[in-house]
Amino acid sequence: MARSYGPYFDPDYETLSIRINPPRVSVDNVSCKDCTLVKVDSINKPGILLEVVQILSDLDLVITKAYISSDGGWFMDVFHVTDQHGNKVTDNNTIGHIEKALGPEGYTSGILKTRPGRKVGENSVGDYTTIELIGRDRPGLLSEISAVLANLHFNVAAAEVWTHNGRIACVLYINDNCSSLDEDEESRLCVMEEQLNNILRGREDDESGAHATFSVGSTHVDRRLHQMFFADRDYEGGCLEMEIEYPPNSKPDVRIESCVEKGYSVVSVSCKDRAKLMLDIVCTLTDMQYAVFHATISSDGPSASQEYFIRHMDGCTLESEAEKEKVVKCIEAAIRRRISEGFSFELCAKDRVGLLSEVTRVLRENGLSVTRAGVTTIGEKAKNFFYVRDASGNPVEMKTIERLREEIGQTMMLNVKKVPTSAKAPETGGLAKTSFFFGGLLEKFRT
Repeated sequence: MARSYGPYFDPDYETLSIRINPPRVSVDNVSCKDCTLVKVDSINKPGILLEVVQILSDLDLVITKAYISSDGGWFMDVFHVTDQHGNKVTDNNTIGHIEKALGPEGYTSGILKTRPGRKVGENSVGDYTTIELIGRDRPGLLSEISAVLANLHFNVAAAEVWTHNGRIACVLYINDNCSSLDEDEESRLCVMEEQLNNILRGREDDESGAHATFSVGSTHVDRRLHQMFFADRDYEGGCLEMEIEYPPNSKPDVRIESCVEKGYSVVSVSCKDRAKLMLDIVCTLTDMQYAVFHATISSDGPSASQEYFIRHMDGCTLESEAEKEKVVKCIEAAIRRRISEGFSFELCAKDRVGLLSEVTRVLRENGLSVTRAGVTTIGEKAKNFFYVRDASGNPVEMKTIERLREEIGQTMMLNVKKVPTSAKAPETGGLAKTSFFFGGLLEKFRT
């Protein structure tokens, strides 16, 4: 038998340039009086800006300003960041994680490639089965989905649910009491997939591209949701409920101009500032195969202004009006997907099978639709957040909030984060506060 030989590739070659010129990271709390400066200098590579922004966003840091430059094969960034309360980043664990993840160890060990951006106990999400769902949104849909999982005895250990333009996208991490898949669990997974697909399709004549699939890989969950919506072409929507869900003051202004002398297309974005705004825009540009060479990010009170100098990965700029229009629509959609107005609340309880199903059932029975939701599990504690609205699109009334307190607050800790300004309080005036803590489990969650 004749032997055939192929070229040999040293597995360490990919990281050779990084080991020769390791990235330099500094966390500076001296230069600026009201924020922390995170400076990153490293060899440039495709997608590096997105990786850095993901790390900062996963730590719940707010990027108030940023200056990006990656010409000449070298990547130089300065980020002005604060914590969620507007203070400098002084926690040693957080600073240590930034230095480790963005430094040489993070690049060579694969931290940037594998970090999922979602906590599931002490384990990686790789230890869980990942399900992706996308389809036409309707009132009570999340309740139906979670009921299927509960009936088949699967626990939702983590999840992220977004809705936009009449569509819903979910990434769910589920597990079972068993440590490994057995024949019974394999069969239940098949039944689950079939039932979820039937629920998402709704009607036999629904050809909207709804489907449930098992996911492989370790794409950042926020980026994956953007990818799912982009593949679903939600940016082409024109749905009337889009105007109902998002108030006029949140409408982003996206413009594209040409910088002929430098050979760039310039994308300018002005909109209401919010958490993870830069992440959403950079996700979209990266997945549309555009490289960011320079960028300036700034926030002025409630408003944000961002400017990106880009080229396509093939080196071309945006020339045709059709290309420009598509980029504008995609960025507008990326910004809108995470905007949630109205009533929001958090729930904390001991993690168990059926917890998400129980909560979403109560929401459905009270005529509420979920516009965005998230599930996080740390140890035996589950923390869920929900943004909801009336099924008809109107603000949630205070009497409905009171019913939620009575039905959910008996066994869980409920924290109302935001009440619609147009909501009318009941005449008794018993719900004047915007935070409520209920149930005998409260003391457990303080430990």
